[in-house]
Amino acid sequence: MQSSKGFSVKTIVAIGIGAALFIVLARFGSIPTGIPNTNIQTNYAILALFALLYGPWAGLLIGLIGHTLADLISYGAPWFSWVIASGVAGLVYGLLSRGMRIHEGEFGVREIVRFNIAQIVGNAIAFFAVAPVLDILIYAEPSNKVFTQGFAAGGMNMVTVAILGTLLAVAYSKTRTKRGSLTREA
Repeated sequence: MQSSKGFSVKTIVAIGIGAALFIVLARFGSIPTGIPNTNIQTNYAILALFALLYGPWAGLLIGLIGHTLADLISYGAPWFSWVIASGVAGLVYGLLSRGMRIHEGEFGVREIVRFNIAQIVGNAIAFFAVAPVLDILIYAEPSNKVFTQGFAAGGMNMVTVAILGTLLAVAYSKTRTKRGSLTREA
């Protein structure tokens, strides 16, 4: 998807669409929890799907752009520790999903397991470590608060992506023609 001179037009368009969907779902597709400023976020399922389809750099940029703009719209200013964490999540989702042949209609049990390992690792790195540590370093937030928020958000993202992200990826793969499934008529 990436040319030697930069991103393809297809990838750039995907980044724009992915960021827009991330914003809309962050604003209207989140479910509040009892933890302050921590919601169940359906937008991470879209981030994981787009990182799977368009690669780690698209995942990184969708996470950074989408989260920044969502925060600006919702709160008036971005919360950069979590913006960076969203970018890291998208990057890791894409890196660990590389080489999957979903565009060729292949997304069976093996790919589902691999996709979910990728998203669990991405969410753990981003929300168990990056977001809380940056909250402490950038905003001098209390560690017990930010680690509670990070673990809650990361855990909820893991479940949301496991369910919604997997369903979206399976549905997408079913729209693709499997390699070798077409035969030439005489």
